[in-house]
Amino acid sequence: MTVSTGPAPAVGQLRVPARSGYVVAIVLNLAFLFVANNLLEWDLVPFLTGDFTRVLWILNVSLLATIAVNLAYLWYDPAWFKSMCQIFLGGISMLVSIRMLQVFPFDFTGDQFDWEPVARLVIILGIIAVGIGIVVEVVKLVRAVLPTVTASPIRDWSDNKGGHRNERRTP
Repeated sequence: MTVSTGPAPAVGQLRVPARSGYVVAIVLNLAFLFVANNLLEWDLVPFLTGDFTRVLWILNVSLLATIAVNLAYLWYDPAWFKSMCQIFLGGISMLVSIRMLQVFPFDFTGDQFDWEPVARLVIILGIIAVGIGIVVEVVKLVRAVLPTVTASPIRDWSDNKGGHRNERRTP
C-alpha cells in the first residue's frame, strides 16, 4: 500500500517526515560526538586503549560532516545532491575505518576468546560495505543527473494481440 501526502514537493520544499528525519540524525550525531569524545575519560569500554585518541580526530571530522550534511538537507535535498553528499560522507567513513584498522585501539588480552581477528574482520567488512555504498550512490547520482540517458524501456504487454511486445520509452 502506498500512502500519499499529496503532490511531490518542489525543489527546496520538504515533507515533514523527511525534515524530522534530518533533525533526528543531527541530534543523534551530536550525541555520538559527545560520547566519542568522552569514552576514554568515562572508562566505559574496557577494551578501548589510549590509542583511540589517534582515531578520534577523523571520527570527529566524520560526525561533524554528517551533521553539516543533514543541516544542508533541511533546506535542499534533491536526489543528485543527496547522492553527492553520501559519496562524500562514504569517503570520510572509509578513511575512518581504514584509520581504525591501522591504529586498532582495542585490547582484548583479558578475554578467554581472541576477539582481535573478529574485530578486524568486522572493520574490513565495514570498509567493503562502505565501498559498495559509494558505488551505489555514484550510480544514483548518474541516474539523477542524466535521467534520459539512463531511462530503461518500458514494455507494454497490455495490447498483445499480435503476439509481439510493444516497447516505448519514457521521457
